[in-house]
Amino acid sequence: MAKSEQYEIQGRAVDLPAVVRDASTGSVMYMVDRVGTQELIPDAFEAVEAAPGQTQLTLVIVDYRDNDLGDYDEVGIVFFVRPAGRPDADVGTYIYKLPVNQSFTCEAGCRIWGFPKSVEDIDFAYADDRATCRLIMDGRHVLTLTVPRGGDGETPDESAVGYTLIDGIPHSNVFTRGGRGEQTIPGGAGVVLELGDHPIAEELRSLGLPDAVPLLSAWSEHMTGSFGASTKL
Repeated sequence: MAKSEQYEIQGRAVDLPAVVRDASTGSVMYMVDRVGTQELIPDAFEAVEAAPGQTQLTLVIVDYRDNDLGDYDEVGIVFFVRPAGRPDADVGTYIYKLPVNQSFTCEAGCRIWGFPKSVEDIDFAYADDRATCRLIMDGRHVLTLTVPRGGDGETPDESAVGYTLIDGIPHSNVFTRGGRGEQTIPGGAGVVLELGDHPIAEELRSLGLPDAVPLLSAWSEHMTGSFGASTKL
């Protein structure tokens, strides 16, 4: 499919860049085995070695409230990669799994960007100082993640690179992210990760979760951002 600035998804037009006007999001970053990670990602990409024999994995939870793709929840399992054989290329994100709980954003994400979205059961629960997200796939518990909530920081929109496969072909895309009501906490204080019995939970266990101590957790009460068109590498 030729790239354009507009797509039709389920009878609705999606213009690019797709804009996120308001969302709450939490993330937790871990150091995990690079060899094990490479077994999970496509051969088109190489896991970036952040320390000897290790790479970074980030679990992301997002509660989208005002977004061109709808009002929905999302969970991401994210690695940092470069295109294979391109040591000079920008480090970018590769999303291994990206379950959502609405069909429109699922189809749009898959078709436009090659995001590995699927429609699953996702539940958010909020307390004053924390947010908890539970993911169920195929009727089986994948994970429940609790992250500290709060902060008064603010981040201007900044650009980053993401890598995906579209019809098996490597692509890159540029996205932006900013926010307010933000905090970053070094270490694992306040983070609780419970893994279930789904095969994806077993893959995370193979990388050392949930026992690995997080490098950090982050929270944004009001995230903003945008997702531009994908470009063939």
